[in-house]
Amino acid sequence: MEWKSCISGFRELRPLVHLLLPLSVHWVAEQMTVSVLVDVVTAALCPGQSTCAQAIYISGLQQVVVGIFKMVVLPLLGQLADEYGRKPFLLLTVSTSIFPFALLAYDQSRGFVYAYYVLRTISYILSQGSIFCISVAYAADFVQEDKRAAVFSWMTGLFSASHVLGNILARFLPEKYIFLVSIALLIFGPIYMQFFLVETVERAQRKDQNSTFLTKIIKVFHTRYKSMRDAAIIVFSSPTLRGISFVSFFYELGMSGINAVLLFYLKSVFGFNKNQYSEILLMVGIGEIFSQILLLPLVNPLVGEKVILCLALLASIAYAFFYGLAWASWVPYLSASFGAIFVLVTPSTYAIISKASSSMNQGKAQGFVAGVQSIASLLSPLAMSPLTSWFLSSNAPFDCKGFSIIVASLCMMVAFCYACMLKPEQETKNLEEDIEAPLITDN
Repeated sequence: MEWKSCISGFRELRPLVHLLLPLSVHWVAEQMTVSVLVDVVTAALCPGQSTCAQAIYISGLQQVVVGIFKMVVLPLLGQLADEYGRKPFLLLTVSTSIFPFALLAYDQSRGFVYAYYVLRTISYILSQGSIFCISVAYAADFVQEDKRAAVFSWMTGLFSASHVLGNILARFLPEKYIFLVSIALLIFGPIYMQFFLVETVERAQRKDQNSTFLTKIIKVFHTRYKSMRDAAIIVFSSPTLRGISFVSFFYELGMSGINAVLLFYLKSVFGFNKNQYSEILLMVGIGEIFSQILLLPLVNPLVGEKVILCLALLASIAYAFFYGLAWASWVPYLSASFGAIFVLVTPSTYAIISKASSSMNQGKAQGFVAGVQSIASLLSPLAMSPLTSWFLSSNAPFDCKGFSIIVASLCMMVAFCYACMLKPEQETKNLEEDIEAPLITDN
């Protein structure tokens, strides 16, 4: 049955070719720059040094700023895409990466690296998370409701496959060509969409079309406030949704902190360059493809989402510990192998939220938990950046260069404890249905 679902999902992708082809190229182009950026930034900001505290701090600051604005921009773009069409906002979000990488292709000096961070921060605010959210909405316009789970599974697998291809290109292309090739691929995406992507939303005549721009903005924020208020009532009234919110917060607090400093840590401790980064990211990407497309559909009916979530969280703890205590250059490769398992935290979390929510409150519950994750992602660099810089310096209180990563693993341990205490979803859904009627009448 699971295999039939996967094959059915693959067939349903045929109407989405003109969406998925440019998106795949876009994802390849972005991923192929990840492994070389650490070398470029370190060389510009801290020439001749393997440890660069300035780079760690500026990356952490970028993540904080993006997290703050993304909490507002992501849901706003989703609303606007429903209202004015998917295509304009897909074109906007996939185009934003061109300009920061064009700067680095032209010049990689200190001033241009600072300018890159400014433009890349704006790009992340507009595109990080938004591209996939709008793409999922576009796919839902074509695909029947009972086929969407399989289609979304294939889409996430395609996302991972694109990352693998991007890392392969980064591994074998000379560094001087990486940004040039990336820009060419990034330009291809919006041009292809402009000519071949079909709009799925028909703009209806709005009753408030004569309203002023300020009135429309105020109405959007008022609607968002009401939605978040209702979502908070739903989540905190349900033990499962409340528990999965804590799981998501502490997991994201740890994992986003690790992601913000990991590549700089590996460069400082083991002298890794873009080749080693590409190899590690390649291992993770291949594992993600296998686990998302094959492993999860087969195992989930046997053990359920809660067991998968707990196992994935245990894998994330092991991932962090091996990185934090890495005693040789081969240990990061061992740690990366756990990526094939901990990547299942996200789909199992979505499934638990979905089962614990009524059909009328799916978006509210998912959106609230996503907001909780955004808060965690902006908080974690505030601690991780200075802590990592301190323990990589000669002023560290004791010799444990990966101490900040071990601290991050403690957050994931807390997430694991909350995951073990999650209640059966049916009980919480009944509780949610009890409070649903007042929310509907309130609207």
